[in-house]
Amino acid sequence: MSSEGNLQAPTRHPLDWKNPEFYDEEKLNVELERVFDICHGCRRCVSLCGSFPTLFDLVDATDDGEVHGVNKADYAQVVDQCYLCDLCFMTKCPYVPPHEWNLDFPHLMLRAKAIGHKKGESNFRDNLLSSTDKIGRFAGIPVVTEVVNAVNHNSMARSVMESTLGVDKNAWLPDFASKTFKQIVTDSTPWEVKNGAKTPGKVAVYATCYINYNEPGIGQDLLQILNHNEIPYALVDKEACCGMPKLELGNLEEVEKLKNINIPQLAKLAKEGYAIVTPIPSCTLMFKQELPLMFPDEADVQLVKEAMWDPFEYLIARKKDGLLKTDFSQPLGKVSYHVPCHSRVQNIGKKTAETLQMIPGTEVNVVERCSGHSGTWGVKKEFHAMAMKIGKPVFKNMANNEPDYISSDCQLAGHHIEQGMSEAGLKSAQMEHPISLVAMAYGLKK
Repeated sequence: MSSEGNLQAPTRHPLDWKNPEFYDEEKLNVELERVFDICHGCRRCVSLCGSFPTLFDLVDATDDGEVHGVNKADYAQVVDQCYLCDLCFMTKCPYVPPHEWNLDFPHLMLRAKAIGHKKGESNFRDNLLSSTDKIGRFAGIPVVTEVVNAVNHNSMARSVMESTLGVDKNAWLPDFASKTFKQIVTDSTPWEVKNGAKTPGKVAVYATCYINYNEPGIGQDLLQILNHNEIPYALVDKEACCGMPKLELGNLEEVEKLKNINIPQLAKLAKEGYAIVTPIPSCTLMFKQELPLMFPDEADVQLVKEAMWDPFEYLIARKKDGLLKTDFSQPLGKVSYHVPCHSRVQNIGKKTAETLQMIPGTEVNVVERCSGHSGTWGVKKEFHAMAMKIGKPVFKNMANNEPDYISSDCQLAGHHIEQGMSEAGLKSAQMEHPISLVAMAYGLKK
């Protein structure tokens, strides 16, 4: 007798992406119709993203209101609206494995994107935006940095960028730092390594493209927190992009190339007893979930999975070991904290909120809903308006307690929320990453 899949912990099957059948378009369409028919009969996910309303509108427009009447060419409209947040699989769908219907909507969308990419459907803009480390290295050249940042803030230049590249002229874009995180980082104090029952006593920081090239101050704040807690740290040397932007594009071959750069270095650190910490949730998720599912038989990939930590997951575990200092000297007042999708699907609980709630004189308003940004998806001309629409409930809820600070583990989501609150005329508040807020609470920065 079968039962709803979400009455038990969802089971994620490995991604069989090297099987030639994975790229068989006819077989893909058969599976899409099967899954779309199940979704049409349920409709529980209608509020999550644009994929489901798009699908249901297509079905409702048919003569008999059934999926078989939808033109197969229109399936792409559903695929394009999916930005692989994973929330339907993790929080809504009653038919995920171990249910016999074995429904994994995000990975089916990923399969469709991979087939589209292999057919040459990825355009220049999509390939460019997903090459975050290459953009960062180029934009990090001092003269280029000034030009890129000036373009980002010039309305005429943004209009040209929209017409030529398809990057929405109104979407927030990150500035590039004049010096990268690795250029300004200082060596760790040689603290004694104090392993706890739950935590390794030394940390390797995988900086991520965003921290390295865009906001290195967040990385600096993380190092200050580690140093304050007498935790020795090291940086991952010569890291490459985690691969999440390429995964979202469906470019799985490029994901493998990036994996081949990162995993040997990370596995070596894991074997040396380091906790590997990443300040951006999408990067953490890539090593915790997506790469292990793409390469289930590679021992080093699985080893890195076990060694990978969200920073607040690590800090809370450190507290449980009795090894985290709680000498917070600076109250934060009212903080509206957004839980990003890629934090939620790690199944670690609300560790960031738990950390912020330890700070005396701090009231935390937790908002647990998709902001709509999703990396490169929300800046594209054809999707930016939808990204802002999806985020509207978040913008309102973040303003509910008239906060002193707004914050999200995903810094892109944080800036997206900041923009949405401003455009909606909601009360403004200072936007800070949670890591920076904790550094402030410790009195390590103003």
